[in-house]
Amino acid sequence: MIEWVQPSLFFYLGAAILPFLKGKARSALLLSIPVMALLAMLSASQGIHGVVSFAGQELVFGRVDKLSLGFGAVFMVSAFASLVFALHVKDCREHISALIYVGSAVGAIFAGDFFSFFLFWEIASFSSVFLIWLRGEKGSNAAGMRYLLVHITGGLLLFGGIVIHVGSGGGIAFDAMPEMGLGPTLILMGFLINAAVPPLHAWLADAYPEATLTGVIFLSVFTTKTAIYALIRGFPGTPILIVLGAIMAVYGVMYAVNENNCQRVWCYHLISQNGYMVTGIGIGTALGINGAVALAFTNIIYKALLMMGISSVTHMTGGRKQSELGALYKSMPWTFVLFVIGGFAIAGVPPLVGFVSKSIVVSAAAEIGQGWVILMLVFGACGTWLHPLKLIYMVFLGEDRAKDRKIVVTDPPANMLWGMRILASICIFFGLFPGLLYGMFPHPMDYQPYTAGHLVKAFQYMGFTLLVFMLFLKKLTPENYISLDTDYIYRKGSLVFMWLVKRLAFLRHVT
Repeated sequence: MIEWVQPSLFFYLGAAILPFLKGKARSALLLSIPVMALLAMLSASQGIHGVVSFAGQELVFGRVDKLSLGFGAVFMVSAFASLVFALHVKDCREHISALIYVGSAVGAIFAGDFFSFFLFWEIASFSSVFLIWLRGEKGSNAAGMRYLLVHITGGLLLFGGIVIHVGSGGGIAFDAMPEMGLGPTLILMGFLINAAVPPLHAWLADAYPEATLTGVIFLSVFTTKTAIYALIRGFPGTPILIVLGAIMAVYGVMYAVNENNCQRVWCYHLISQNGYMVTGIGIGTALGINGAVALAFTNIIYKALLMMGISSVTHMTGGRKQSELGALYKSMPWTFVLFVIGGFAIAGVPPLVGFVSKSIVVSAAAEIGQGWVILMLVFGACGTWLHPLKLIYMVFLGEDRAKDRKIVVTDPPANMLWGMRILASICIFFGLFPGLLYGMFPHPMDYQPYTAGHLVKAFQYMGFTLLVFMLFLKKLTPENYISLDTDYIYRKGSLVFMWLVKRLAFLRHVT
């Protein structure tokens, strides 16, 4: 009897079979893959599986524990909803890229050693870039190349760190780093790049909005959350992560204020939300780790829902920017309702899933007496409230800024709506029954989100942010310009580098 099947195999085999199927058979295969992978994952007993001897080392392809099972479960659910959302896509290449990408992310979280983890990590990086390139536009081609170069750099740092760590006697087991040194530092830097930690973050807002309308859904889930998993596994209790995470929480929401492109708004929010997770990992207590896991789980759900909402709007209207949209609540009522659920979930409105997860990291910071961290996280929470309000108003409720639109706008196709409905239902379900969510965490936890104190704080954030939104509504009106981030450095730096290369080549030719 087979005790363990690496769940990634279902995605890889599905990607190989998919080109030979069409119509309903293709749709059936797409939807069955995450279901079969989930069943295989849940049927395995906790422990070590899939050990393979290679070059004198024991590679572990199946470490099953509460942490990997929890991430695996939410990955499968998100993959299923995203595939439902993407059923209308005719380009088989996009489905194949998504399947290989998701399968590699799933494989990484079950890898028990550094080398098998690195293998899945790199396959995920290379397969995900096709979700950007398949959009087939000049901007997406350039953004995809920058994305690939950044992740190649991260992969080299990770691999170099692994080689140094193993060569110095650290072993290949992927567990918490015993102490910092050159090897663990390089490994940490590789993880931080994929987690989009400033100043190593600009690739995210640069590349994701250039992806296909369904590709951006997958991208918003798996790369950064695999990195969050890796940080939890390898660097819990690392003090520098507290500082970096608190900066991320504020940096993301501040940059999102200036964005006109709706997808870039959520990209910067993704950075901010990851900051809460990185902070919890840095705190390193049971409550901090549980808080990081809680936010990773819930962020996967409502962030995918919000990206689906914007992709639906773009699919039906052709507009990606707030300055091109407005007054869509009548023509796209289902999209409006589902988008509001996602927006309120990310803002932490009770009784949605964001409310039962966001306060855990703040409580962990209070537990160790980090007042400045609490202040920055609260500031980030207010900013998180502001932007859902802004997008709901600008996209769905405000004046129509595309009055010359000649196409008839309606809700998107049924499969896209059902993808959003699945995730919206999860936002409501776990918000009402948080104990079921908390049961998936790596550490036992008796945490009560629906206390008077937590509710009062939530409504204080809501009230303050609503007041700011109303007072500065005119200032928040979107303008059609591009905001510069740290990607400006490597964009200009690459031009200088190419100039030097050409200059050296010319001098060599002359001599």
